[in-house]
Amino acid sequence: QVQLAESGGGLVQPGGSLILSCAVSGSFYRINAMGWYRQAPGKQRELVATITRGGSTNYADSEKDRIAISRDKAKNTVNLQMNSLKPEDTAVYYCNTVVTGWNFRSGDYWGQGTQVTVPS
Repeated sequence: QVQLAESGGGLVQPGGSLILSCAVSGSFYRINAMGWYRQAPGKQRELVATITRGGSTNYADSEKDRIAISRDKAKNTVNLQMNSLKPEDTAVYYCNTVVTGWNFRSGDYWGQGTQVTVPS
């Protein structure tokens, strides 16, 4: 079983910054990728940023100038630094990880989400 624990959400004023953190725990062979997605009210879940085991990153085109994803391989954590926050950043942010289990099968896991609110 794989668990994801997210933290760092909250209310942030426009123009402010926020760091979201996610810790992955449980039993697995290795983590292949970690990332953050978000879902605003009435919208589909969308990519924010991902980072692979090798350190390659992928960002949503609309966000790449304001965000940075990083990870600590030793601690199995991933952070998302968000700057210059706007009301349209308001959403539930979900941590995601893709792991290889001890059966060498790939598994895709999600956190429960953390709310980020930027008032207009």
